[in-house]
Amino acid sequence: MTTSTKKIVSYLLKAGIVIVAALFIYRQFSKKNNDLKEFELLVSSISATRVIVTMSVVSLLMFVNWFLEALKWRYVSKALINITLWEAVEAVFCGLTWAVTTPNRIGEYGGRVMFLPNRKRIPGIFAMAVGSFSQALITNVLGIVSMVWFIANFIHEKTWGYAGFAVISAVVVLVQLIIYFHIKWIVNVLDRIAFIRKFHRFFEVLGRYKTHELIRIMCFSLLRYITFTTQYYLIFQMVVPQMQVGPMLLVLMLFFFITSALPSLDLFDIGVRGFTAAHLFVYITDQKLAVISCVSSIWLINLFIPAILGSLFVFKIKFFDRNA
Repeated sequence: MTTSTKKIVSYLLKAGIVIVAALFIYRQFSKKNNDLKEFELLVSSISATRVIVTMSVVSLLMFVNWFLEALKWRYVSKALINITLWEAVEAVFCGLTWAVTTPNRIGEYGGRVMFLPNRKRIPGIFAMAVGSFSQALITNVLGIVSMVWFIANFIHEKTWGYAGFAVISAVVVLVQLIIYFHIKWIVNVLDRIAFIRKFHRFFEVLGRYKTHELIRIMCFSLLRYITFTTQYYLIFQMVVPQMQVGPMLLVLMLFFFITSALPSLDLFDIGVRGFTAAHLFVYITDQKLAVISCVSSIWLINLFIPAILGSLFVFKIKFFDRNA
C-alpha cells in the first residue's frame, strides 16, 4: 500500500469513526430527551444560582475524573514508553469516542493505544488492562461492603441465599486482589501455554509492575471513584435533598457494583443504569423519576460531552505508523 493510499484510508477510517459515534450519540440523546426534560422540570423549582453552581462543579468534576484517568494511563504506559500528559489526555478522550459504539467500552482500548507507536500498541492493551483491573477492584470491594449493608437492612426473604451470594462475591474479590498484587503470575500462566507463549513480547509488560506501582495505580482509581461519587452526591442533594447521605452513598456503591458487572453498550447503558438505579433507590426514596433523571443528567455530562470532545482527537490517530 502506497503512502498516499494509506493516508486516504486513514482519513476515511477517522471520518467513519466520528460519523458513527455522532449518530450513536444523537440517537441516544433523542431517546433520553424526556429524562433530561424531567430533570429540567425538577430543578426549575430550585434557586437558579444553586443549579448553576452545582452543575458547574459537577461538570468540572467530569474533567477532574478524566484527568485522573489520563494520569493513570500515563503512569501505567510508562512501563512501555514515556508519553506527555497532553498525549495521555488526547488518548483518553479519543478512547471515549471509540467506546460509545462498542460493548463494555472495548473500543476505548483501541482508541487509546492508537496513540502509541505501532510496536507498543498490543502491549499497551495489557498495560491499560492493569489500570482497568484496579478500577474494577475498587468498585467491587466497595460494592461488596454496600451489598452486605443492603442485605442486612432491606432483604428479609431468602436471607441465606443473599448472604451466600455476598460471601461468594467477597471470595471472588479477594481472589482478584491477590491476582492484582501478583499480576506477574498471569505472565507465568500464559507462558505455560504453548501456542500463547510465542506472544510473550506482548503480555510480558504485566510482569513489570512492582507492588508500590500497583498501589499507586489503585490510588488513581480510588480518586476517580471518589470524584464520580461526588458528582452523584451533589446532584442528588440538589434534586432529592431528603435522602440521607449515608444510605445514599451505600446504595450508590451498590449501584456502581451492579452496573459495572452488566454487559452493555455504553450509549444504551443509560437505560440499564436508569432501570437499576430506580430499583435500588426505591428502598431509600420514593422519588423514582427524580433518580432516573439525575442518572441521565450525569450520563450526559460524563459520557456525552467527553465523547464529543474526543472526536477532535480522532483525527490525530496514526493508523499505519507514527508518520502516516
